[in-house]
Amino acid sequence: MSAHSPQSLNLLQLLPEAVVQTDALWTITYLNPAWHKLTGHSVDAALGQSLLDFVHPDDIGTLRSGMPVFRLRLANSDYRWMRLQLQPESDAANRLISRQGVLIEITEITEHVLMEVRQRFLRLLETIDGVVWEAELGVGNTFLSPQVERLFGYTVEEWRADPGFWRTHVHPDDLPAAKAIDDAAYHATHSYAYEMNYRLMAKSGHVVWVRDLCRVVVETGRPNRMIGLMIDVTQQKGTELELVQSDNRYALATRGSNDGIWDWNLQTRVLHVSARFHEIVGLTDTTNLHGDGWHFLQQLMDPDDHERVQMAYRRHLSGDSPNFSVDFRACHGSGRLVWVNWRGVAQFEDGKAVRMAGSLSDLAERGSSYDALTNLPGRPLFRDRLEHAIALHQSRVSNADDAHPLPDSSMFAVLLLDLNGFKAVNDTFGHHAGDQLLQQVARRLESCVRAVDLVARMSGDEFNVLLESIDQAGATDRARQIAAALAAPYQIGAHTVTSGASIGVVSSQAGLTTTDDYLRAADAAMYQAKSHSLNVCVLSENKKEGQYVFP
Repeated sequence: MSAHSPQSLNLLQLLPEAVVQTDALWTITYLNPAWHKLTGHSVDAALGQSLLDFVHPDDIGTLRSGMPVFRLRLANSDYRWMRLQLQPESDAANRLISRQGVLIEITEITEHVLMEVRQRFLRLLETIDGVVWEAELGVGNTFLSPQVERLFGYTVEEWRADPGFWRTHVHPDDLPAAKAIDDAAYHATHSYAYEMNYRLMAKSGHVVWVRDLCRVVVETGRPNRMIGLMIDVTQQKGTELELVQSDNRYALATRGSNDGIWDWNLQTRVLHVSARFHEIVGLTDTTNLHGDGWHFLQQLMDPDDHERVQMAYRRHLSGDSPNFSVDFRACHGSGRLVWVNWRGVAQFEDGKAVRMAGSLSDLAERGSSYDALTNLPGRPLFRDRLEHAIALHQSRVSNADDAHPLPDSSMFAVLLLDLNGFKAVNDTFGHHAGDQLLQQVARRLESCVRAVDLVARMSGDEFNVLLESIDQAGATDRARQIAAALAAPYQIGAHTVTSGASIGVVSSQAGLTTTDDYLRAADAAMYQAKSHSLNVCVLSENKKEGQYVFP
């Protein structure tokens, strides 16, 4: 037991409530006489035993996870509901060394009802194939579901005893990005949901790929807290690796092209496509094998292009052309149309086509330059995507009425970002450091947006983001999330630098009509943010002729 004065020990002995203290492994190290009166167990017999030996088997996980209420076994073998709010005590290294609290029997009916609800909640947690967690800044995990032992091999006590446990067990290659997102959440000014993907080192030494679905909760008067669900996606990552290895079979034909690959068995009708193929047409959460290849492809094509595509395909299979290549409009998963080129060649046996293979190209992307430094799309592709978004939105607006309101899927927003302090980094540490900063900014931007969105480097330290299927409120929240992520420190070689961003936001709700209109409006909003030392400035949809209005 931690050091107490004789006077304090005497007071504890006289308390009518049972005082309980354990070490980090739940071994009972102190009990006052009220323990015997409440439970019927001898104080001397209980000392040195595990407190968990007195807890109902169904409630051990409850207590270890941080819930203060459980059923405790009395000397007559009956169980009674108890409340034990344990206060942890740590050493100078923030390692848990003991817990202590007051044990109180619950007698109120409402408390019993609450306990039953909590028990049902914990039983529900047991059915979830993942680790449910809650954490606070400076405290670490305030709740951790028992699945952590099955997924990672660590006990709940091991994990919760060290506030920095998670960060020390994230794979070193993934830690900088994960830490930046985590720090942004801890210092966020509003609640929002986010997702992280990283590797975590299990107790066995194996690496576990984790998909962490998180939400930061910001409440006035208390530190930010995060809640989340960690899911083991190691098998999924292995499948993705197998697909990459499979795609390498076609590496010679597609080197330097950034195309999607497909392989079609015409006898079984099974079509295999690469992840890049799905990315081009905006498909997610779908298998790479399609049992009826032609049916899958027809669903992708704009109906007006069916006949032209089918004609090119049949001409090749009939032997009239040595290969085939056809452009068509594909229905992107976001709801917009994208121009693609589908090309390939068939393998014939005894004059009959038995197999085909080829590639799929995004024509808009093929015609645009990629920024060599950041590997982000450049201005041409961004303008092309923005033009498509404007056309889709205007079409939906013209068809909307009271009976058929404007769908959220056609709404979008344009963000223009300018880094703060970039010139100082260049001047102080050199252009090489500035280049590294731009690369790290690009990766953080990509981690903050969805697959349907587009991040582009426009020039210098300016970046554009196109957010699709989002309203103005959602775009503003996402911009603030981006600002928080970019504000976290950057490690440039041996130097730690900070370089936030000023972000201008203009939503399709502003009702502008051309690509240049949106880019000019976003630029004006960005300069408003920079001149007034704001992180984010949003163009009001109540615009006036010839000028912009900001809230």
